[in-house]
Amino acid sequence: MTHSTEATHAFLRGPAIVFVNPSAGRGRARAYLPRLRRLFESLEMSSEFVETDSAADLELAARQSVSHDQQLLLALGGDGTFQALANGAFEGSAILGILPAGGGNDFAAALGLPNDPLVAGEAIVKDGKPRYVDLVRARTADGRTRLYAGGGGVGLDAEAARQAAGAYRRFPGRLRYVAAALRALYEHQPLNVQIEFPRGEHARLEASALLAGVLNTPTYGAGLRLAPGASIDDGALNLVLIESLSKLEVLRLLPRLLGTGDLRTSRVKRWSIEGVKISTDRPSFFHGDGELFGPAPVEIEVVPKAVRVLVPASR
Repeated sequence: MTHSTEATHAFLRGPAIVFVNPSAGRGRARAYLPRLRRLFESLEMSSEFVETDSAADLELAARQSVSHDQQLLLALGGDGTFQALANGAFEGSAILGILPAGGGNDFAAALGLPNDPLVAGEAIVKDGKPRYVDLVRARTADGRTRLYAGGGGVGLDAEAARQAAGAYRRFPGRLRYVAAALRALYEHQPLNVQIEFPRGEHARLEASALLAGVLNTPTYGAGLRLAPGASIDDGALNLVLIESLSKLEVLRLLPRLLGTGDLRTSRVKRWSIEGVKISTDRPSFFHGDGELFGPAPVEIEVVPKAVRVLVPASR
């Protein structure tokens, strides 16, 4: 074992368990498996790769690994894959990690990881260090409670998440989410939202919205910069409200969205919060990291220092 790997992970017991979402990144995750196995061998680190059939399957497998006192659990996939791992390993003592191979990888970007699972794997397995990060807890109207790591919301983005997981799932990266959003925009009707702040940080508000999102990371949807000031370890979340825009106004914003991910319009409002409740005037679903959770109203709160995640030593 190399000196740096030994120094970083001397406290870990047993192999690194790598949970694989074989469909992540249009099959990109599975294609990396042979090279990742060789990477772990070259670093003389014991590893076990576990292919999973669904998020629920991965979450259950992660929970079992925690019960067996496995110390290092990695997700090979995108934001949804890490979300399943975080829900399964939450409240355990394992250190988590992500090898980004999905369509979005916004949480990996917030950790300072390169968008390549091999390069990222070497950075965190060889020289990485554990860092406490926040997660987001969402409770939907059906009583379901779930954690997510990056961004979630109601409105256009929730419908776009549904489209991105369906008809547009084979589109690459940001194009997948923008194409899905355009399809959702075509069918979208303005959504009236009521926003309450249980901790009293701000006054209750109502608005006609394109979307209302709650972010832990600066970006979601493969690099769309909705909350540029967000941080994953500051104990706070960013509420982002995009007021209703016409279809023509949205189309005018597209070139910059596709190019840099920036959304520059006075119709975007942002607040730093610890918790929020979002209600809607018609049936609407809330998504987290592109996964549909359940119907509004939804109560959302930050979970400070929820898990330890490996980041590059230079981070």
